[in-house]
Amino acid sequence: MDGDHLKTLILLGALLLSTPLSAAQLDLQLGENSRTWQTAELLKHPQVQTITISNDVSYKREMTYRAVPIAALLTGIKPDDHLQAVALDGFAAELSAAPLLNAQGARAWLAIEDPARPWPALSAGKHSAGPFYLVWTDPQAGNISPEQWPFEVASIRQLAPVAQRFPALLPDPALKADDPVNLGFALFQKNCLACHRLNGAGDAQFGPDLNIPFNPTEYFGADFLKRYIRDPQSLRQWPQAKMPGFSAQVLPDQDLERLVGYLKHMAGRKVQP
Repeated sequence: MDGDHLKTLILLGALLLSTPLSAAQLDLQLGENSRTWQTAELLKHPQVQTITISNDVSYKREMTYRAVPIAALLTGIKPDDHLQAVALDGFAAELSAAPLLNAQGARAWLAIEDPARPWPALSAGKHSAGPFYLVWTDPQAGNISPEQWPFEVASIRQLAPVAQRFPALLPDPALKADDPVNLGFALFQKNCLACHRLNGAGDAQFGPDLNIPFNPTEYFGADFLKRYIRDPQSLRQWPQAKMPGFSAQVLPDQDLERLVGYLKHMAGRKVQP
């Protein structure tokens, strides 16, 4: 290779390294109000502003973002509607619309990664939380769980409620609505279904099925399942572990009991996918 060719390759490499991230698009599937937003459009949205998240769930520190209230993008959505945010890695967060539409208390925002000012990587060798990231201000006011902070969001779509889409997840219909098992099912939808399926039911592509072939209540002894949910790496440590811990602030002890109760109940209601 002669000197001129070498200089050309070096120059091309430098240009590639200095090229900002490419813009992305967010696909909103909201029936008659469906549309696709480009990064540049969102960064110029009339309601875009700079927000500070004091304790970011994904970055574990204070972060500042350019963001739009998610409610401003959910045209036609009503509080009793159901939405699903799908990430690039297959994470599928099931979201009740009501908290997303709040203007007070816990408030949801779509953080937008500017290609000219990329966010830091989530960890060594990983991507950032962009191009779009659902974040919350004052999340404690709404008991917002870590699973309600999806990052690398590619689409948000309006769907029928989980119970209608996936009857294989349902507890025994003879149980009363306020039975602890049914309350545990609601907690399962909020905290687990974004990563896991159960009886093959669910849209997540991330974690293992929690009933087939075995339910965790069948192989975790005594209180070890609760300990695992609280702090997964306290029982199993490996560098690529992705399951977050659920603190007592996010999942109070009574709720943890209900969640485990639902799982134990479903161990007796296995349905082969």
